[in-house]
Amino acid sequence: MDIDRRANVTFFDFIGGIQLLQGEDTRTVMPVILIGICVSGTVGNLLILLIFIRDFRSGWGSEVKALLSSLASTDLVILLLCAPVRAVTYYKQTWTMGSFVCRTTDWFQHSCMVAKTLILLSTTRAKHTLVPSGSLSSPTWIHGALAFIWIVSMMFPVPQMLFASLLPHGSDAVCVSEMPACASDFMSLFYKIYPTVTFAAPVILTVAFYTKTLYTAVNHAPSPQHQSKVLLVLLCQSGALGLMLLPEWGTFTWIRLGYNKPPVGLMMLAQVLLYACSALSPVILMTMYDDVRQGLVSVWLMATCRSEKPSKKCPQTGGNGAEVGANDVANALSQDKETTFPDVEHFWTGRRNTHVEDEQDPVPWEKEEKML
Repeated sequence: MDIDRRANVTFFDFIGGIQLLQGEDTRTVMPVILIGICVSGTVGNLLILLIFIRDFRSGWGSEVKALLSSLASTDLVILLLCAPVRAVTYYKQTWTMGSFVCRTTDWFQHSCMVAKTLILLSTTRAKHTLVPSGSLSSPTWIHGALAFIWIVSMMFPVPQMLFASLLPHGSDAVCVSEMPACASDFMSLFYKIYPTVTFAAPVILTVAFYTKTLYTAVNHAPSPQHQSKVLLVLLCQSGALGLMLLPEWGTFTWIRLGYNKPPVGLMMLAQVLLYACSALSPVILMTMYDDVRQGLVSVWLMATCRSEKPSKKCPQTGGNGAEVGANDVANALSQDKETTFPDVEHFWTGRRNTHVEDEQDPVPWEKEEKML
């Protein structure tokens, strides 16, 4: 993957995926891994969004769920728009998607990465209590926070777009990032501040906040069960994001500060972990978040009931089986009213409209006094 750089360029690196790799194994294995991560992560994040939309329509929404919905949407965008570009690049081993995609691919991916970190940081201010249905539809601090997060996220990675360019390589082209010598001093300072402000500091603050809050909730709160579970979920989300994005941010900073390039295997592993982080996030929510698990069961019941025949009625679940049992008893009683056993019908037919005279007492021993 060696290529000659220009004389006035102090920094040079491939963007949009590592190109000019040698070996058929890399050409086939990496696209398969990335496609598998994309498919599984897309399904998981779509389920998370479906569950949260259902909760908000049912009046079980919260500020945390609104922010986690934004996080799932960001992960979905990364898996659908960023990962396929890398898969195609690894397969083709050169750049085949034009100048516009070359200039914007790393900028867009870094924007989503920064947005994920800042969204998790903003959950530290969110309330975990449930809110009535429709109350989050009006403008709140969440809308302002998300707008600010995305503006900052798109502004910081602008150098990724300014220094990107296409270079001819034989009959093909490669997408690279070249930094001229005149900008080396400023960009060296920038690439020290950029990862610190957008990744290291938010992750450390988020993990520290949830660790302290979880300790307080478990040891001092009067009823810590539900709140501590939500805090544990958010702590695991923040920790997983920090650990899985650390190789990507580490290799990114390592290269742009002018050090020797890290091994190719480490850079490939960093990119795989970046997309695996977006696929792992819904798994954490489905396994640890009680509301998501209950919503997943409800969505499964709805899907299975719709696939059945129209003559079969699906049970209505409202948290327990009381409603189902009541409906069954009511249906059984209504059927008993319509059907009567033949023997009982004959018994009552023979005695219907019978008239007992005063002199013909069916119980003669009640008139023993008269007889005496």
